[in-house]
Amino acid sequence: MVDTDNPFKHRTFTLIAPSGYPTDQASVQRALKRLHEQGARVTNTVATQRRFQRFAGTDAERLADLNQLADPAQPLPDIVMAIRGGYGAARILPTLDYAGLQRRLMGQPTVLVGHSDFTAIQMALLAKAGLPTFSGPMLCSDFGAEVISNFTMQHFQQILTQPAITIRSVAAQSQSANVSGTLWGGNLAIIVSLIGTPYFPQIDGGILFLEDVNESPFRIERMLYQLHYAGVLARQQALVLGDFGAGQQVEQQMNYGLLEMIEQIRSVIGIPVITHLPFGHCADLVTLPVGVPAQLMANELGFSLTVRDYPYQSINHGAQLNL
Repeated sequence: MVDTDNPFKHRTFTLIAPSGYPTDQASVQRALKRLHEQGARVTNTVATQRRFQRFAGTDAERLADLNQLADPAQPLPDIVMAIRGGYGAARILPTLDYAGLQRRLMGQPTVLVGHSDFTAIQMALLAKAGLPTFSGPMLCSDFGAEVISNFTMQHFQQILTQPAITIRSVAAQSQSANVSGTLWGGNLAIIVSLIGTPYFPQIDGGILFLEDVNESPFRIERMLYQLHYAGVLARQQALVLGDFGAGQQVEQQMNYGLLEMIEQIRSVIGIPVITHLPFGHCADLVTLPVGVPAQLMANELGFSLTVRDYPYQSINHGAQLNL
């Protein structure tokens, strides 16, 4: 039975570190303390202490974090959470046990969650095994933040325990949309880096969401053009843009900022571009299932994004989050 006042109580969090090591150990300790205070059980904490060059352990150690989930002798955790992003996930993609992970995780309520460099793992699991995952909070940046975001925690808790959720925003949109399709996406730079590889999902009629950080608008545009020229965007129903963080100031001074970039992309890709999704390298972010059915509606009054059929851990009515 899930404690609705404390949905982390009695849940098992298994930590994975497919990318960089935690540069701020204080954030690790804050996160672990908060989870323990919530009554959660946290396993594989050794991953927070490993370090090899710039990575959270050797390739073999970081690979083992994920491949151990395919071992039928080990109990499945409730939540598998990336410690942080950075770089390194790309190095272990060829040796992930896709068949074993598919056999063990498909149809199970285990939630695999993270963002940033974790996008590479998510895209590979979707492409090679058809496994849904979640783009959402990570241990250090979110659970370990100096001031924890109630918004981020509320949405993560809701999606853990609800079979469907609708995100509603009053951010006015200059394009209308009423489309359905597979929701997929994550970090723009990581997704672009996988084009032409076996780890890039072939999604037709999807709803693609993207975010990035510390990239100037011209760099974001260049990556979006790569998706466009590769034929990826033309196969989607809509493009949804999240938070793009810092890196805008210099370009804005040159009269070319995010708004100008978005209008340019709109003029060439031929599908609706929806903005102001609260997701990315930001304090307040929603949790988004990857590889599941979704419906997007947008107009001058805002947008709504409804997702369903993702792994969850109790049976309740669908939830709604107003932004």
